[in-house]
Amino acid sequence: MAKLKTLLLHPDPLVRRDLRRALSGANFLTVLGEAVTAFEALELIEAIPYGALFVGLDLPGGVSGLELAQMLAGRKNKPALVFLAAGEAQAFAAFELGATDYLLWPAPEDRLQKTLSKLSEFKARFREVPMPEKWAEAAPQGSSDGYTSGYGDWPDGDEKTVSVPLEDDEQDHFLSALKQAWDTNQARTPEIEKLAVSQDGRMYLVPYGQIVFVEAYEDYSYVHTAQQKYLTSYRVKYLEERLAPHRFFRVHRKYLVNLDMVTEIASLPGSNFMLRTAGRTRIELPISRRRIASLKQVLGF
Repeated sequence: MAKLKTLLLHPDPLVRRDLRRALSGANFLTVLGEAVTAFEALELIEAIPYGALFVGLDLPGGVSGLELAQMLAGRKNKPALVFLAAGEAQAFAAFELGATDYLLWPAPEDRLQKTLSKLSEFKARFREVPMPEKWAEAAPQGSSDGYTSGYGDWPDGDEKTVSVPLEDDEQDHFLSALKQAWDTNQARTPEIEKLAVSQDGRMYLVPYGQIVFVEAYEDYSYVHTAQQKYLTSYRVKYLEERLAPHRFFRVHRKYLVNLDMVTEIASLPGSNFMLRTAGRTRIELPISRRRIASLKQVLGF
């Protein structure tokens, strides 16, 4: 029987060691990896279908355990999250984000058993998305759990075509969908001018007009409004392409700003520039020297 693949995410190697030992007696799960930062964990989660994560609250790298939970909230096959903490201060926030459990670490044996019982119940409901049957039959030998790491696993030049029969009504539906996809003349559904972001386990639709600026953060981004800051899984380049038609401008490699929110452009020593935004709190953002000419052209001066 397949075991629940488990990831340990904590900055302290001693905590990870002790936790690994404590979990070794649970025959329904297997510890398959350790990470120190949320970004390391996300890379592992993309490659391995984890069913459970033991997560420390305070993580290096700028993203906490709770913020990681926010980023995972929208996933269809969300793993069970067990938070490890020194105190109870953030327990409510953790459970609001759908935590399976919240452990004060180090935990006594009887308390840990309660956590394992919850994970065992979760495992009965959790289903990894299996490889389609016909793909699994043709998968290269030696792949584990019926998964391959990508198209590169096939031998060079040994391409495979999978034929899946369709019923008559399925064929009609498929051909209709294909015709619509190829018909470039038909009217497209208008884009909703709101950005979907998750916060505290909920999905919010933020109107473009309320976004003051976007800040790049490694492979992710912070979306800033006048009252809130959201950590999102969007790359700034993607948001630049999406928001550019709505009067957003990339003033710096790290910043994308809503031009409707700009109130002033200031010249600084050394041929540098800074812009300021509207709102109760005035925000100053640097303008890259190579972008100032384009910005002036957009603004008409």
